[in-house]
Amino acid sequence: MEYRKFGDTYLVRMDPGEEILEQVKKLALAENIRLATVQALGAVREFTVGVFDTVSKTYHSNEFSGPYEIVSLTGTIDSMNGEFYSHLHMSAGDSQGHVVGGHLNRAVISATCEMAVRVLPGTVDRAFSPEVGLNLWKL
Repeated sequence: MEYRKFGDTYLVRMDPGEEILEQVKKLALAENIRLATVQALGAVREFTVGVFDTVSKTYHSNEFSGPYEIVSLTGTIDSMNGEFYSHLHMSAGDSQGHVVGGHLNRAVISATCEMAVRVLPGTVDRAFSPEVGLNLWKL
């Protein structure tokens, strides 16, 4: 991973074999990023995304491998109990144009990932909501 800061935004390039969530955490900790929005595109060779079932309050994960283009990767960097936390969703398309996506659990880069991380002033912490079953922003 290489990155460069422009004002309040980091442009990040991730390389083949790197895992996206690991690199986001590495950047956030190295640069003390406490609150930010994330947008990216690129290509992955394997990834796992999940969908939250609001009735059972569980995630259903789906694993994919092969050549996929990241159609959209979006989310936030914030904190939970004062520690690093990220919440990212990703959609990726295969060679036939079929797109799948959901909550990002893991993604390994095949060619590159070009990411913009826009730092926001302040902090937002998360807390588990038993009612919803998710870690929600405490605003």
